[in-house]
Amino acid sequence: MSIRHTTKARRGAAAAALGAALALAVAGCGSGDDGGKDSGSPQKSPAVRTDDGQGETEPAADSKKVIGEMKGPKNIVVSLHSAVRDSGGFVTVNGTVTNRGSMLFNPVDWRSTEVELAKSRSSVSGASLVDAKGKKRYLVLRDTDGQCLCTTGLSGLKPNESRPFFAQFPAPPKSVTEVDFQLPTMPSVSIKLSG
Repeated sequence: MSIRHTTKARRGAAAAALGAALALAVAGCGSGDDGGKDSGSPQKSPAVRTDDGQGETEPAADSKKVIGEMKGPKNIVVSLHSAVRDSGGFVTVNGTVTNRGSMLFNPVDWRSTEVELAKSRSSVSGASLVDAKGKKRYLVLRDTDGQCLCTTGLSGLKPNESRPFFAQFPAPPKSVTEVDFQLPTMPSVSIKLSG
């Protein structure tokens, strides 16, 4: 067999391996199908993370329920729908930001100020939970690349537009049932933790 045929065979094998890996990766993502079982209640999940503001997003968990609301400058309203403690030691806060003003809104002031972790532009990475009684502040969690475990890509919020968001925090001790949710430039709001 000539070198040219060997090279073609290797390329073909590499392409086949890459195709199989991609197929497995896509299959691993799954559709969230529960095998046809319908619990009868809507699925509660955080908004899909979008890094460029152009991706699709899911509605925030149970968006009809409001556990807290913040009204800030430029007629921006942040409605909080849930703050759920999970068994993994996290609290996930879901909400909706609505631009009730007449100008485009970019929440650049809502991102964190840490230089080494400020990769998440136009996000809620600057949010925090405050346990006033325990005198502790809980910041949005980060992954190993320094990205926040929160919604990103919130830039360009048009007048009368709403977008869902989520942020994950370390969970306070079980005895803590109420915390203040804070976002830079917005007044804080007291919310109850569930779960």
